[in-house]
Amino acid sequence: MTTSLKLQLTIDCADPERLARFWAAALGYKVEPPPAPFATWRAYWLGQGLAEEELGEGDCSDSVIDPDGVGPRIWFQQVPEGKVVKNRLHLDLGVGGGRSVPFADRKERVLAEVARLETVGASRLRIEDSEGSGSFFAVMHDPEDNEFCVH
Repeated sequence: MTTSLKLQLTIDCADPERLARFWAAALGYKVEPPPAPFATWRAYWLGQGLAEEELGEGDCSDSVIDPDGVGPRIWFQQVPEGKVVKNRLHLDLGVGGGRSVPFADRKERVLAEVARLETVGASRLRIEDSEGSGSFFAVMHDPEDNEFCVH
């Protein structure tokens, strides 16, 4: 008998705090709070013996969690190298409601979400619009140019 595992997504990045804030807003997640009694992740890590110079700037938030406890935790891992090629894995944000929703309504929902995401730091790469096949989605970039789709 096998048991299911808890899934965590890890995204390499240059600025974990920035991406944590962006993806919390994009997904309706929240930035993961530090363990009690610590007020910040910085205070937690300093309490664990990490040196101040190892922590960089900010409060050291680097993960987001689903407030309902259903979706996976996402950890933003700081790495020294920048993004060079297209992601091999990307997130799809399903806001349109699926093929049971009329095409025009799905399109309107997707475009509204694209506009909202642009206000929190995403950029639009392209829109794929094929009413004949019933497909409408946007390809976007997060603040560090990681691709994701809104459909």
